[in-house]
Amino acid sequence: MTCEISDEIPQEILASREIVHVVRQYAPGIGGLEEFVAKLAEHQRSTFRKVRVVTCDRIFARPEERLPARETINGVEVVRLPYVGSRRYPIVPGLWRALAGADIVHVHAIDFAFDALALTRVRRRRVVIATTHGGFFHTARFATLKKIWFATLTRASVRGYDALVCCSASDLARFAPIASGRARLIVNGVDVDKFAGASAPKLSRNMVTLGRFSSNKRLDRLIEVAALLRKEDPAWHLDVCGVPADMSAQALNALIAQRNLQDHVTLHVGLPHEGVREVLSRNSFFVSASEYEGFGLALIEAMSAGLLPVVHANAAYAAFAEAHPGIDICDFSKPEEAAARLAASHRGATKDLDALRRQAVETAQIYSWERVKREYDRVYAAALA
Repeated sequence: MTCEISDEIPQEILASREIVHVVRQYAPGIGGLEEFVAKLAEHQRSTFRKVRVVTCDRIFARPEERLPARETINGVEVVRLPYVGSRRYPIVPGLWRALAGADIVHVHAIDFAFDALALTRVRRRRVVIATTHGGFFHTARFATLKKIWFATLTRASVRGYDALVCCSASDLARFAPIASGRARLIVNGVDVDKFAGASAPKLSRNMVTLGRFSSNKRLDRLIEVAALLRKEDPAWHLDVCGVPADMSAQALNALIAQRNLQDHVTLHVGLPHEGVREVLSRNSFFVSASEYEGFGLALIEAMSAGLLPVVHANAAYAAFAEAHPGIDICDFSKPEEAAARLAASHRGATKDLDALRRQAVETAQIYSWERVKREYDRVYAAALA
């Protein structure tokens, strides 16, 4: 169930318009959602009269640090507003006032902004678009409450949107039944140049994971797999690159120390892109035990580097594996199985590492930002028309 969008993009419809992206976290915050909105906004500067981002005035991982109320980042105006409530549902009292002058409001993720703007759009008379980004099903916590919320408030809120963009096949399957024909699949764009070709040119027993230190990523399971692999061959090493979320660096280092893996697991906290690229240059494998991904941005970034993925069979990764070759799926809830799969992947890569690296890089190119920007332009133009 999808919206039909013409292949023609009447640019004059968009050129005189102002678009505002609403997202709970943005730069200097680091994460998949922040990067997606930043890249989309930057690519839209040449299309729209004005592009703005409205977000919260604090990074959830550093709530004591208040950020500037207004700032321009890479040519995009950023407006930051105070909020109250939790990081999952931050209530932003000044949101409506900050949207003054907008022709198109693009809401990212399913949270307070999604519900509040849907319920008030009728009297505001503007085009409102939303992108799901995995909804709020990233963990199994409060599963019953989430199902009730989704079936009631989320279902009602969807009616207030001109289009609902799902960024993965799993999101489309979840949201299409409540979207009354408004749902459309546009898989996320990825900066495939940032880490292009950065993986180790020679096969190593080094594996890396990228992303927030959050409970749904199941970094504890990756550490367990690293412990098993070390017993078989002490050359195995795991690099963990990311930023704290609901898990701290101290808690992860404690897990590493409990397993006596200080020489086999290295934590890299808040590295800039150049630092991550340097870490990738020592690695041959990308690993993820994540139980839920809205899209799987880190997987595509890793493949753009030429890393060979061995990942948990969550819905997003399983869909990627069905669509593209070279993605090894296993069950990280069974550490022995995951360790055996990694060892097997290493053996298989000895035959033709260069071909496998090229295959990964070519797959990543499918997700370029220019393609994503054109698809969103079609959604906006259709809603305005």
